[in-house]
Amino acid sequence: MSDTEDFATDLFSSAVSDADKRRALRAGLASGTLQRWPGAFSPLVAKLIADLGFEGVYVSGAVLAADLGLPDIGLTTLTEVASRGGQIARAGALPTLIDADTGFGEPMSAARTVAALEDAGLAGCHLEDQVNPKRCGHLDGKAVVPAADMIKRLRAAVAARRDENFVICARTDARAIEGLDAAIDRAKAYADAGADLIFTEALTDLAEFEKFRSAVDVPLLANMTEFGKSELLTAAQLSDVGYNAVIYPVTTLRIAMGAVEDGLRQIASAGTQEELLDRMQHRSRLYELLRYSEYNQFDTATFNFTIPSHSTAGSADR
Repeated sequence: MSDTEDFATDLFSSAVSDADKRRALRAGLASGTLQRWPGAFSPLVAKLIADLGFEGVYVSGAVLAADLGLPDIGLTTLTEVASRGGQIARAGALPTLIDADTGFGEPMSAARTVAALEDAGLAGCHLEDQVNPKRCGHLDGKAVVPAADMIKRLRAAVAARRDENFVICARTDARAIEGLDAAIDRAKAYADAGADLIFTEALTDLAEFEKFRSAVDVPLLANMTEFGKSELLTAAQLSDVGYNAVIYPVTTLRIAMGAVEDGLRQIASAGTQEELLDRMQHRSRLYELLRYSEYNQFDTATFNFTIPSHSTAGSADR
């Protein structure tokens, strides 16, 4: 292999294999160190998550639906989820866990979902025990299926798994409907059915997270979403309680959309974006994340531009 060929191995897809990413996800859950998985709504956001030193990437079903201009009520398809999830998973070396809603149908559909997500390069997925069409986990009006139905869903998903390291996470929404004790009972039954990780949705405060942890003897995932039913706990608090992973599912989208809305209002009122320049990601930082200079080195016959530095570039280079 030439130097050029070797150099290009991770320019167009991750140099880390899907199998290695799945092993890394499992190792992280068993490491005793809280795994922090911010949500990515695009491959570029996934690159930034990796660049800033997080342990993994999360793809939220609510975010994927919102990015399509849809509410989070089960309108997205397996094809849409697998396609976008695969794009994000291939963006870097970190493992990616994706929201697979209720498995897109009956237990056999959940089995097909796992196969499709494995093929797309995901490291794991979570399936939930809501009825279909589902609702956002922090809204009222949810309903859950009988635990026996969710167990069938999970067993089908586990049976379809080809890579033993692909993580199947079971999410229970029962806390807000049946109470905390019932949610704990469901979590135990889901672990017995083969779930590798339990997603405890819409717990209210640290005491409930502690009670869940003391009662359930499998890895646990906490959801720190904004404007919901859960108190926003710190990574240190969750680590001290003994949780294995935490997701920030919609945070990056909310930050981005807040900034976009403010910027558009500024342009509409002032007629220029000049006052926004210091709040933008600089062109040179974007090029750094995209590794423009490395593409340039790979094929200077095609790419022969000069990358401006942040310190020397003027406002025209932003």
